[in-house]
Amino acid sequence: MICPYCGFNQNNVLESREAEDGKATRRRRVCEKCGKRFTTYERVGSIDLRVIKKDGRNEDFDHKKLARGITKACWKRPVNQDQINEVVEEIEMKLLNRKKIKVPSKDIGVMVMNRLKKLDEIAYLRFASVYLDIQKLEDFEKILADAKSNKS
Repeated sequence: MICPYCGFNQNNVLESREAEDGKATRRRRVCEKCGKRFTTYERVGSIDLRVIKKDGRNEDFDHKKLARGITKACWKRPVNQDQINEVVEEIEMKLLNRKKIKVPSKDIGVMVMNRLKKLDEIAYLRFASVYLDIQKLEDFEKILADAKSNKS
């Protein structure tokens, strides 16, 4: 590990502990050259999950991209970051538990919409309007009608 202050690559670990609910290891380190302390986090590198986009391209699953999309839909809504993280982790776990490592983006979008429908109706409508590429008022009315019918 390279010291972020002086660039020296020799340091000692002072303390290690579990972080992010066991998904990471937090280490406090001290540089042997400059003596400054810094923190590092160790996480699992990458998961073997590919997303098949609408146009046929494949790209790596991006946890942060999914979280950003859900966060935008929940903007100024009574949904906190912990709830958003819970949704993202739930979806990610469902995807990882599938037998196939290639997942159509459509499946992820449907999972998000189903989860947001339960969490916050307005966030659901926001996400659905972007995800389904709503262009006309009639299409938006169909989504709204669907949300209303599922509520009763």
